Parts: sequence; structure tokens; C-alpha cells
Amino acid sequence: MISFEEAISRVTQTARVLGTESVDFQQSLGRVLAQDIRSDMDMPPFDKSTMDGYACKSEDLPNHLEIIEIIPAGHFPKKEIGKNQCAKIMTGAPVPLGADTVIMVEHTEILSDGKIRFTKEKSKPNISKRAEDVHFGDIVLAKGTRISAKHIPVFAGVGATKIEVFKRPTVAVISTGDELVEPNIQPNNSQIRNTNAYQLLAALAELNIETNYIGIAKDTKQCTSDFILKALQSADIILLSGAVSKGDYDFVPEVLKDFGIEILFHGIQVKPGQHTIFGTSDKKWFFGVPGNPVSAFVQFEFLIKPLIFKIMGRNYDEKYLRLPLGEDFVRREASRKSFEPIIINSEGYVHRIPYNGSAHINALSYADGFMVFEKGITQLSKNQLVDVRQI
Repeated sequence: MISFEEAISRVTQTARVLGTESVDFQQSLGRVLAQDIRSDMDMPPFDKSTMDGYACKSEDLPNHLEIIEIIPAGHFPKKEIGKNQCAKIMTGAPVPLGADTVIMVEHTEILSDGKIRFTKEKSKPNISKRAEDVHFGDIVLAKGTRISAKHIPVFAGVGATKIEVFKRPTVAVISTGDELVEPNIQPNNSQIRNTNAYQLLAALAELNIETNYIGIAKDTKQCTSDFILKALQSADIILLSGAVSKGDYDFVPEVLKDFGIEILFHGIQVKPGQHTIFGTSDKKWFFGVPGNPVSAFVQFEFLIKPLIFKIMGRNYDEKYLRLPLGEDFVRREASRKSFEPIIINSEGYVHRIPYNGSAHINALSYADGFMVFEKGITQLSKNQLVDVRQI
């Protein structure tokens, strides 16, 4: 049985990108850029007004100013500002030559002769200078960026409507167990509903990953083999839940060997998810996670995601917070690293939630994240700083 850190290392070392493809920028959420995106223009492309007002010379602010032009947004000035002159200007419009200040409408008074008077003592320039944000040719988004909603207007702003991204892996999901029925079935007294498959499918959907749900494999070697074969034919990564421990009906390790998949580890010093299995062939990756739903969730978040991200051209930069404990935490068994579901209160303190072990799926719906309990540590004290991974 290997450490959790060694498991992550072995998993990510097998990653390889699957090539690149061109996509419409509007369909790029969750993808990873395979190119630098450069600006095709200065931003702003001209000196522009940051508010509605009057463009004039700052040296003329004590004087009465003649309005010589009105400049709406989207229209270029026709006149140059001379001595004691101004142009009425709208937010975003180009500032006319000769002007170095835009005074706010609220700080002016219209006089009887049609001129205006500045009613304050001084004014900010209220002008965004050409290229003060971005110069032509500047990189606005770098290769390796994982695209989110905040990046979409950047693409639009530089006209990058078709972008090159790394290809995503396709993922097949299998559940195993004679005791499982699908969610629309009423279980009898020896059955439970299949939650793991839909949890994994939802987690993959959040990453914008294409999935294929194979179904529930019965507890026979032949059925397990048939389902894994179907998954291998349709996906790059296979995620199977259940049938990975040491029971009489846990055929997965044997079936993997039959398909020529090299098992890189079977067992991690971690809780939950101790019996997780990982293997590869030349072109496929296989994960078998325990059937308990919290185990499956934790292994996906902490072990499987890093592989998916790296295949898509990016290291998984998971963020941990250092937060104080709001109470003492004690555990009896410390032979493995442990991830404990917790909540974070409004003052930033970490607290327990009711949690009865890795089968307690409802605990996740209340959790803000997982607190790390390192191997060998049995007690953490109130106010002690701990690592917390938000979910």
C-alpha cells in the first residue's frame, strides 16, 4: 500500500495530451488553451472618456467654455478643442484633439449664452489613454489557461472567435454490484440505489468532459469483463466504482490483467478510498474506486481530477486554505491520511458536521470542504491552523 502523495505522483506521471482542436470561443468553457491569445489592437484603441461630460483643456477650467461639438459614443470627433472651448462627450467616446480633461456633467452649469462653467476647483482627467490596458500584440491569455466565464469577453475583445484548445479525454463510468438498482427503481430489502455513477457523471459534467455511462455490472467475472471491454472501446479513461477490495466477488484486478492493463497500485494509505486501484495501457487509464459514495467523491476530487487536467494540458492547481479549528478534532485510528468533511462558519472557523463514514453521502451536501488529517496525527486542537480544501 502506497502513500497518497505517491499515488498522485504515479497517476500524473502517466498523463499525456491527446492533441489539440479548434473550437468556437463560446463553446470553450472548461477547456485549456493550446495557444497564446494576442491582442489584434490597442485597448483602448483611442483616448476615450470615462464618463459623460465636457472635454476641454485643464488650463481653461476657470473660464467660461464654448461648446463646439457633441461627441456620442461610436463617433469620432470632427473638431479640435481650442482656447476656452469644449465638446460635450459621452462615456466611451473618443476624446478630441486639444483636450486633456473631461469634466463631469454634474460639475457644470449652463450659462445664459449657451456656454458652460465648471463649478468645482479641480477635476481628474477622466480619460482612459490609448493602449493603457493592452498594446497591439500583447498576450492577453496564455497557453495553459483553463477557460472560465471571465475569459470569454477577453476572446471577444480581441476577435479570437476560433481558438486552439487541448482535446479532452472521454470518460466511461461503470458501477458494480448485485445490490444496486437505478434511481428510478424502488429497492427491495437487499438493494440500494446507484448513487456513485450519477455523482461521477455530474462531477465530470462540471469539467465539461464527454461521458459514457455503461451501466451496472453484476458481480460476475464475465459481466465485469464485458462492461470493462465496452468502456475500453468507447473512452480514454474508465471510472469504475465497487468491486475493488478483497472480497470474493471483486474481480476487477483479475479482469484488468486479462485486458493487458498494468496495475500501478492497488491500495492507498488514505481514508476514505483505501482500496482504490489504478492502471494504464498504451492508450487508456483505469480507476477503480470503492463503492462507498464519499470514497468515490474524495478519490475523484483528489486523485482523478489531477490526471484529467494534465491530459487537457494543465497542472491541477488545487487550492488549500489555512484555517483555524473552531473545536478540538480527535480520531482513534491514524495509520492513514484522512480527509474529513467540514463546514466553515462566517468567521472562517472549521467545524465538524455529522459524518458516519464513507457511506454517508448526505454529509457531502452540507460540507464546505475537507480538512486534512495527516498520517500519525490523532488530535487537533481548537484554534490550530489546518489545511482545508474547499469543494
